[in-house]
Amino acid sequence: MRKNGVLLHITSLPSKYGIGTLGKEAYAFVDFLKRADQQIWQVLPVCPTGYGDSPYASYSTFAGNPYLIDLETLEEEGLLKPEEYQNLTWYEQEDQVDFGKMYTQRYPILEKASSRFLQNPTPDYVEFCKGHASWLDDYALFMALKDLHQGKPWLEWETPYRKYDAKAVQAWTQDNQARVDYYKSLQYFFFTQWEKLRQYANKNGISILGDLPIYVALDSVDAWSHPELFMFDEDGKPSLVAGCPPDGFSEDGQLWGNPIYNWEYHKETGYAWWINRIDHATKVMDILRIDHFRGFDSYYAIPAGATTAKVGEWLQGPGIDLFKAIEAKLGKKEIIAEDLGYLTDSVKQLLEDSGFPGMKVLEFAFDSRDGSGAEYLPYNYPKNCVAYAGTHDNDTIQGWFQMINDGDRKYAQDFMDAYNPGEYHWEMMRTVIASPADTTIVQAQDLLGLDSSSRMNTPGKMGGNWTWRLKPGQINADVEGTLKWVTDLYGRAPMKKKVVEDEKETEEKE
Repeated sequence: MRKNGVLLHITSLPSKYGIGTLGKEAYAFVDFLKRADQQIWQVLPVCPTGYGDSPYASYSTFAGNPYLIDLETLEEEGLLKPEEYQNLTWYEQEDQVDFGKMYTQRYPILEKASSRFLQNPTPDYVEFCKGHASWLDDYALFMALKDLHQGKPWLEWETPYRKYDAKAVQAWTQDNQARVDYYKSLQYFFFTQWEKLRQYANKNGISILGDLPIYVALDSVDAWSHPELFMFDEDGKPSLVAGCPPDGFSEDGQLWGNPIYNWEYHKETGYAWWINRIDHATKVMDILRIDHFRGFDSYYAIPAGATTAKVGEWLQGPGIDLFKAIEAKLGKKEIIAEDLGYLTDSVKQLLEDSGFPGMKVLEFAFDSRDGSGAEYLPYNYPKNCVAYAGTHDNDTIQGWFQMINDGDRKYAQDFMDAYNPGEYHWEMMRTVIASPADTTIVQAQDLLGLDSSSRMNTPGKMGGNWTWRLKPGQINADVEGTLKWVTDLYGRAPMKKKVVEDEKETEEKE
C-alpha cells in the first residue's frame, strides 16, 4: 500500500518550554498527520544526547532522552508545581532549541519530580525496572558515575571506575544509590509518556518510524560496560574508529570517532547483543530505519588518533549472517535500510538479500557533486523503497535550490517543470510523492518552504545542528490542505473504514 509521512524530530515540536516533548503538541501533531491523510511520523533517535547534542551520539542505545519528558504531564501527575518551571526563560529564539538552557534548567526540575515520585513509587515502576534491568541497571549506574566525575567521558574517570568490573557494580550502585534511582525514574517517566503517545498515534492510523544508528558513541554505557563488543586495545581504548572517506561533499571525509565493532566476537555469540538491540528498538518504534546500512557489508575503519578520515580502509562486515540471525530469533521486522553513499555491488546484493526497502533522495538526482544521479531519478525507483526529497542530513529544498550550481538547477527545473521559486518545495515534494516508491517522506521544514537556516544537520559541521523547531501554528490550514491534496492525488491516502466495510460486504454477498 502506498504511504506518505512527515519527518519531524520530537525536539522540533513547538513548546513553551524550549524543546519539543511527548506532551500535548506531540498529540496535536498526530492529529495533523491524520487530517492530512499521512500514515507515518518519522523521528530521529530518541536516546539521551551527549556532548554536541546529536541524537546519533548517545549515552545509551537503549535509554530514552530525558529532555523529551513533558513537564506539564508531570505537573498533572502531581510531581511538579507550576511555579517550578513555568516562569523560567527557556529560549531566546522561538524556533531554536537552546541546549545549554536545557542542560542547566531542565535537570534540576526533573530532580524535583523524581524526588517526589520516589517517595512512593508505583508498582508499575518496580515492574518497569525489573523488565528493563538488562540495560537499565548499567545505564543508571553509568550516569551516576558520570555525575561523580563532573560529567567527564568514562575514559577520563579515575581508577577503578574507568574499567567496568561486574564484581564491583553492586558496591558502586549502593554507594551512588540516590543518583542511580534518579536516573531510573527518568527512564520510567520517558517510556511511560512515549508508550502513551505511540498508542495514540497507532490508534489514529499513524506508525512511528524511528532511527537506529549503526554505531554507538564512545562515551556511552554500551562501550564502557561491554568493551568486548568493540575493537579496543589492551588499555581499554579504541584502536579503530568509524567514519566515511572523502567524497564530493567533503574532501577530508568524515571522522565520526565511534568505536568499531569486533564482528568476530559478535559472530561467536550468535549476535546476541545485536538481537537484543533490534528487539528493544522494534518494541519502541513501529518501523525502524537502520542508519549507514552499507557498514554491515564493509565498513570504513580509521586508526584511532587520526586527524582526518583520509587514512582509513574498508574492512569486511558481518553481511547477511547478522540479519539471518536476527530474523531467526525475532521474526520479520519492519526495517528500512539507509543505503545512501558509496554503494558497491556487494552492498546492493546485501540489500536485495535482506529484502529491506532502501532509500532514494531526489536532491541527489540533480546534484552533480554526488555523481550517482541516475539511480535517484524517480522513474528508476523500485516500489520497494522509501523516497525523500531530502533527509535531516540534507539542505532544505529551498536552501538546496539556492546552493546548487546553475546547470544543476536548470536540470531540476526542467525535470520537474518547476520555474516558480516560491513553489520549488511543493514541486519537488510532489515529484517524490508521485514516484513509484511504496513509501515517501517529506520534511516539516519543506512543507513550510524554509531556507537553509532551518536545516536540521550539516554532516561534518561542528555546532549549530539539531536546534531547529516549529513555532506554534506554523503548520497552518493551507499547508495541511495542500499536503492532503498531494497525498490523495497520488494514491497515498489511507484506506477509509467505510471502503473496507464496503469491500467486506461485497465479499460476503459473493
